[in-house]
Amino acid sequence: MVDMNKLLKEAQKMQQRMEKMKEEVAGEEISHSSGGGMVTATINGNHELVDLKIDPEVIDPEEKEMLEDMIIAAINGANEKIDKYVQEKFGELSGGMGGIPGLM
Repeated sequence: MVDMNKLLKEAQKMQQRMEKMKEEVAGEEISHSSGGGMVTATINGNHELVDLKIDPEVIDPEEKEMLEDMIIAAINGANEKIDKYVQEKFGELSGGMGGIPGLM
């Protein structure tokens, strides 16, 4: 027979670990470069852009569209990296049980 009190306590522990992990993830910063390192975007675990570095060599009014494309690529790459990081962290927490509804 299932001990509901034990099950409830385990669920509470899991919830506490998830909250702690969410705080950890929010504090992480991940960067991604594009254009051979000419543009670097850094985002945090909340998907907020916290830093953007642009090499002065690519600031050319005639190449505005290329610079815009590199910025988009850098931000999108950083977002993909943070998503992968979050999936790995929560995969560790769930013991590799896969997608548990409502985790994020």
